[in-house]
Amino acid sequence: MLRPWQISLSQRIDAARSEPVYMQIIQAVIRDIESGRLTSGSYLPSSRELAAGLGVNRKTVVLAYEDLIAQGWLSSAGTRGTMVSTALPDPAGTVAPEGSEASGQAEYRFIPGPEHPLALPEGRGVKLDEGAPDGRLFPVELLSRAYRGAAQRLTRANGLQYRDPRGAPALRKSVAAMLKSQRGLPVTADNICITRGSQNSIFLAASLLIRPGDAVIVEELTYEPAVAAFAARGAKIVPVGLDHDGICLEDVEAACRRNRVAAVFVTPHHQFPTTVALRPERRLRLLDLARQFGFAVIEDDYDHEFHFASQPLLPMAAYAPGRVIYAGSLSKLLLPALRIGYIAAPVEVIEALAHIVSLVDGMGNTLTEHAAAELIDSGELSRHARKVRQIYAGRRTAFAQVLDDTLGDRVKYEMPPGGLAFWLRFASDEILDRIEAGAAGAGLRFASSRSFQTRADAPRGLRIGFASLDEREARGALEALRQLLD
Repeated sequence: MLRPWQISLSQRIDAARSEPVYMQIIQAVIRDIESGRLTSGSYLPSSRELAAGLGVNRKTVVLAYEDLIAQGWLSSAGTRGTMVSTALPDPAGTVAPEGSEASGQAEYRFIPGPEHPLALPEGRGVKLDEGAPDGRLFPVELLSRAYRGAAQRLTRANGLQYRDPRGAPALRKSVAAMLKSQRGLPVTADNICITRGSQNSIFLAASLLIRPGDAVIVEELTYEPAVAAFAARGAKIVPVGLDHDGICLEDVEAACRRNRVAAVFVTPHHQFPTTVALRPERRLRLLDLARQFGFAVIEDDYDHEFHFASQPLLPMAAYAPGRVIYAGSLSKLLLPALRIGYIAAPVEVIEALAHIVSLVDGMGNTLTEHAAAELIDSGELSRHARKVRQIYAGRRTAFAQVLDDTLGDRVKYEMPPGGLAFWLRFASDEILDRIEAGAAGAGLRFASSRSFQTRADAPRGLRIGFASLDEREARGALEALRQLLD
């Protein structure tokens, strides 16, 4: 029996592909139905005829037809053959031309992403991060032992089930004790919500605080993913000035008088990206403004543990917990790949955050959270912190020396009092443009100087992490940077 449908699958069936041939036939028939090339009630070639036309075993076609019938795309018409199910609606679009394939592009409305990824992409060459720890320094046997112990305990207690969206109680208790004893925060486990890293903390805080049209004040140089999170919530981004003592509060007050401000985002311990510390008098004045204008302070304390020059300042959340949403992370102490962060806030805020977590994530990673709690409670995390703090202090000094040796007076910087990165400034934007244009060719990858800017006239510089590089690696990277200047 002749079939009105012309065999057009041969151009799309390739036995060399890893996908089974019968699956290729199924997908090709479905595409022809969806495109309108095969309409409801149309007869298909017999299995023998189609197998001959495609040059495949007849059993392969029979398997594909049987699967398509079971799925409801085709139906068997007895002795008359196999046809497209009459229950299928006619396609709304026009019939696709022979040989055309689906483009793979979305045909529905969606919010497009930014022109470039926020994370530094993988690729060839030396990656100069923005202040990451050296994952090679964390003893893998400690991590595996903590995971094994957590898995055994949780299995015995039937604890590997859906749990509290605020996070594992054991880790919330451990984090609260750490924050209370080491950073002076007046918190208990009820004040803690475990998150998937500091960026997740920022996005959760934005979801809680911001309505479309609200203003969020940020410094003219700041953490780009945080700004993107606020913008994604419909916030109006209001940049303010920044100097060697931190955020300019005259600008903050002026912005509050012009806008409905929901939050001010700051990294006061080691300002991102410049590394400067927010002075105590400015911290107190910022909190006064928060009381006056009713906004929240989002305090991102992403690397509190690493302060080398003096005793670190207490977080603002230590003395104004009702005004501050405090975001922290274990990524710098443990490993970024574990994705463990936390928020400290009033109990009612934590309960509201738990509702948001239950909508977007359900719960955190119970096994990882219990392993982290074990590392904290056993003292292993504190011992590791003391060890790497000494190593990073040495690398900070060595990095400054290599900077002086390789770049000399062509770069300006201040020795950062803490944190895991340097803020490098150059004589002109033209020099920075030349460095960034030639970086890939020199085998270097780093965040664009413009990624830190929230307004076009903000000063530019490069934030270069030193902690994840040993002295040999740092010298090689900075010598490559020097070649771009020569």
